[in-house]
Amino acid sequence: MRKAHLERNTNETKINLTLNLDGSGESHIDTGIGFFDHMLSLLAFHSNFDIDLVAQGDLEVCDHHTIEDCGIVLGKAFKEALQDKKGIRRYGSFTIPMDETLCNVTLDLSSRSYLVYHCELKRERVGSFSCEMVEEFLRAFAFNAGITLHVNVYYGTNDHHKIEAIFKALGQALKQAVIVDGDKIFSSKGVLEG
Repeated sequence: MRKAHLERNTNETKINLTLNLDGSGESHIDTGIGFFDHMLSLLAFHSNFDIDLVAQGDLEVCDHHTIEDCGIVLGKAFKEALQDKKGIRRYGSFTIPMDETLCNVTLDLSSRSYLVYHCELKRERVGSFSCEMVEEFLRAFAFNAGITLHVNVYYGTNDHHKIEAIFKALGQALKQAVIVDGDKIFSSKGVLEG
Protein backbone atom coordinates (compact mmCIF):
# COMPACT_ATOMS: atom_id res chain seq x y z
CA MET A 1 0.00 0.00 0.00
CA ARG A 2 1.18 3.50 -0.84
CA LYS A 3 0.95 5.34 2.45
CA ALA A 4 2.69 8.16 4.27
CA HIS A 5 2.49 9.70 7.72
CA LEU A 6 3.84 13.19 8.39
CA GLU A 7 3.87 15.62 11.28
CA ARG A 8 4.77 19.30 10.98
CA ASN A 9 5.17 21.46 14.05
CA THR A 10 5.96 25.17 13.79
CA ASN A 11 5.20 28.25 15.86
CA GLU A 12 2.15 28.78 13.62
CA THR A 13 0.71 25.29 13.10
CA LYS A 14 0.78 21.73 14.35
CA ILE A 15 -0.31 19.22 11.70
CA ASN A 16 -0.64 15.44 11.81
CA LEU A 17 -1.45 13.66 8.54
CA THR A 18 -1.85 10.09 7.39
CA LEU A 19 -2.41 9.60 3.66
CA ASN A 20 -3.26 6.35 1.85
CA LEU A 21 -3.34 6.57 -1.95
CA ASP A 22 -4.90 3.10 -2.20
CA GLY A 23 -7.84 3.79 0.06
CA SER A 24 -11.58 4.11 -0.38
CA GLY A 25 -12.07 7.85 0.02
CA GLU A 26 -12.49 7.82 3.79
CA SER A 27 -11.49 10.98 5.62
CA HIS A 28 -11.20 12.48 9.05
CA ILE A 29 -10.41 16.17 8.67
CA ASP A 30 -10.21 18.73 11.46
CA THR A 31 -8.50 22.03 10.69
CA GLY A 32 -10.79 24.38 12.59
CA ILE A 33 -11.96 25.85 9.26
CA GLY A 34 -15.29 24.26 8.39
CA PHE A 35 -15.40 24.96 4.66
CA PHE A 36 -11.78 23.83 4.22
CA ASP A 37 -12.58 20.59 6.08
CA HIS A 38 -15.45 20.06 3.65
CA MET A 39 -13.20 20.68 0.62
CA LEU A 40 -10.52 18.25 1.85
CA SER A 41 -13.21 15.63 2.53
CA LEU A 42 -14.40 16.06 -1.07
CA LEU A 43 -10.81 15.73 -2.30
CA ALA A 44 -10.48 12.46 -0.38
CA PHE A 45 -13.82 11.12 -1.65
CA HIS A 46 -13.17 11.95 -5.32
CA SER A 47 -9.56 10.70 -5.32
CA ASN A 48 -10.30 7.53 -3.34
CA PHE A 49 -7.47 8.58 -1.02
CA ASP A 50 -7.86 8.03 2.70
CA ILE A 51 -6.93 11.27 4.45
CA ASP A 52 -6.65 11.62 8.20
CA LEU A 53 -5.61 15.20 8.96
CA VAL A 54 -5.69 17.17 12.19
CA ALA A 55 -4.36 20.72 12.19
CA GLN A 56 -4.12 23.24 14.99
CA GLY A 57 -3.22 26.67 13.71
CA ASP A 58 -3.11 30.29 14.75
CA LEU A 59 -6.66 30.96 13.55
CA GLU A 60 -6.82 33.95 15.88
CA VAL A 61 -4.42 35.57 13.38
CA CYS A 62 -6.15 34.30 10.22
CA ASP A 63 -6.57 31.11 8.21
CA HIS A 64 -3.52 31.60 5.95
CA HIS A 65 -0.92 29.60 7.89
CA THR A 66 -3.23 26.66 8.56
CA ILE A 67 -4.39 26.28 4.96
CA GLU A 68 -0.97 26.79 3.37
CA ASP A 69 0.75 24.43 5.83
CA CYS A 70 -1.90 21.76 5.20
CA GLY A 71 -1.05 22.07 1.49
CA ILE A 72 2.67 21.69 2.26
CA VAL A 73 2.14 18.59 4.41
CA LEU A 74 -0.34 17.00 2.00
CA GLY A 75 2.06 17.59 -0.90
CA LYS A 76 5.05 16.11 0.92
CA ALA A 77 3.03 13.08 2.03
CA PHE A 78 1.72 12.56 -1.52
CA LYS A 79 5.28 12.63 -2.90
CA GLU A 80 6.48 10.19 -0.24
CA ALA A 81 3.56 7.80 -0.81
CA LEU A 82 4.19 7.69 -4.58
CA GLN A 83 7.77 6.48 -4.00
CA ASP A 84 9.53 6.04 -7.37
CA LYS A 85 6.27 6.42 -9.38
CA LYS A 86 6.87 3.09 -11.08
CA GLY A 87 3.94 2.07 -13.25
CA ILE A 88 1.70 5.08 -12.56
CA ARG A 89 -0.25 6.64 -15.43
CA ARG A 90 1.26 10.02 -14.47
CA TYR A 91 -1.33 12.24 -16.16
CA GLY A 92 -4.84 13.11 -15.09
CA SER A 93 -7.52 15.45 -16.35
CA PHE A 94 -11.10 15.95 -15.28
CA THR A 95 -13.80 18.45 -16.17
CA ILE A 96 -16.68 18.84 -13.78
CA PRO A 97 -19.90 20.84 -14.00
CA MET A 98 -21.30 22.12 -10.73
CA ASP A 99 -24.61 23.78 -11.48
CA GLU A 100 -23.69 26.98 -13.38
CA THR A 101 -19.92 26.41 -13.00
CA LEU A 102 -17.61 24.48 -15.32
CA CYS A 103 -14.09 23.60 -14.12
CA ASN A 104 -11.17 21.59 -15.46
CA VAL A 105 -8.13 20.33 -13.58
CA THR A 106 -5.28 18.79 -15.58
CA LEU A 107 -2.06 17.56 -14.02
CA ASP A 108 1.22 15.75 -14.55
CA LEU A 109 3.04 13.95 -11.74
CA SER A 110 6.31 14.92 -13.41
CA SER A 111 8.28 16.12 -10.36
CA ARG A 112 8.34 19.53 -12.08
CA SER A 113 6.34 21.83 -9.84
CA TYR A 114 4.15 24.41 -11.54
CA LEU A 115 0.75 25.98 -11.01
CA VAL A 116 -1.49 27.65 -13.57
CA TYR A 117 -4.59 28.99 -11.85
CA HIS A 118 -7.48 30.71 -13.60
CA CYS A 119 -10.43 31.31 -11.31
CA GLU A 120 -12.08 34.61 -10.51
CA LEU A 121 -13.66 34.69 -7.06
CA LYS A 122 -15.75 37.68 -5.99
CA ARG A 123 -16.39 36.88 -2.35
CA GLU A 124 -13.78 37.51 0.32
CA ARG A 125 -14.81 34.43 2.31
CA VAL A 126 -16.92 31.31 2.26
CA GLY A 127 -17.67 30.71 5.91
CA SER A 128 -14.38 31.29 7.72
CA PHE A 129 -12.35 30.28 4.65
CA SER A 130 -10.59 33.10 2.77
CA CYS A 131 -11.21 32.70 -0.97
CA GLU A 132 -7.67 33.87 -1.81
CA MET A 133 -6.40 30.75 -0.04
CA VAL A 134 -7.62 28.41 -2.79
CA GLU A 135 -4.66 29.42 -4.95
CA GLU A 136 -2.25 29.36 -1.99
CA PHE A 137 -3.32 25.84 -1.01
CA LEU A 138 -3.00 24.57 -4.58
CA ARG A 139 0.46 26.14 -4.95
CA ALA A 140 1.69 24.67 -1.65
CA PHE A 141 0.34 21.23 -2.57
CA ALA A 142 1.66 21.21 -6.15
CA PHE A 143 5.11 22.54 -5.29
CA ASN A 144 5.66 20.10 -2.43
CA ALA A 145 4.25 17.12 -4.33
CA GLY A 146 6.16 17.86 -7.55
CA ILE A 147 3.06 18.30 -9.70
CA THR A 148 2.47 20.40 -12.78
CA LEU A 149 -1.08 21.56 -12.04
CA HIS A 150 -3.43 23.51 -14.29
CA VAL A 151 -6.73 24.73 -12.83
CA ASN A 152 -9.22 26.46 -15.10
CA VAL A 153 -12.68 27.56 -14.03
CA TYR A 154 -14.21 28.47 -17.38
CA TYR A 155 -17.30 30.18 -16.02
CA GLY A 156 -19.66 30.37 -13.08
CA THR A 157 -21.26 32.87 -10.74
CA ASN A 158 -21.30 31.13 -7.34
CA ASP A 159 -17.93 31.13 -5.57
CA HIS A 160 -18.87 28.16 -3.39
CA HIS A 161 -19.58 26.13 -6.53
CA LYS A 162 -16.33 27.24 -8.19
CA ILE A 163 -14.18 26.21 -5.22
CA GLU A 164 -16.03 22.94 -4.72
CA ALA A 165 -15.67 22.09 -8.41
CA ILE A 166 -11.90 22.67 -8.16
CA PHE A 167 -11.46 20.27 -5.25
CA LYS A 168 -13.67 17.59 -6.81
CA ALA A 169 -11.92 17.82 -10.19
CA LEU A 170 -8.51 17.76 -8.47
CA GLY A 171 -9.49 14.56 -6.69
CA GLN A 172 -10.67 12.91 -9.90
CA ALA A 173 -7.54 13.96 -11.83
CA LEU A 174 -5.27 12.65 -9.06
CA LYS A 175 -7.20 9.37 -9.01
CA GLN A 176 -6.46 8.91 -12.72
CA ALA A 177 -2.79 9.85 -12.45
CA VAL A 178 -1.86 7.48 -9.58
CA ILE A 179 -3.37 4.36 -11.16
CA VAL A 180 -0.70 1.68 -11.52
CA ASP A 181 -0.86 0.51 -15.11
CA GLY A 182 2.36 -1.41 -15.71
CA ASP A 183 5.80 -1.79 -14.23
CA LYS A 184 7.79 0.94 -16.02
CA ILE A 185 8.39 4.60 -15.28
CA PHE A 186 6.13 6.48 -17.72
CA SER A 187 8.81 8.81 -19.07
CA SER A 188 11.04 8.68 -22.14
CA LYS A 189 13.89 9.72 -19.82
CA GLY A 190 13.31 6.66 -17.65
CA VAL A 191 12.82 8.73 -14.50
CA LEU A 192 10.21 11.07 -13.10
CA GLU A 193 12.45 13.49 -11.28
CA GLY A 194 12.81 17.24 -11.45
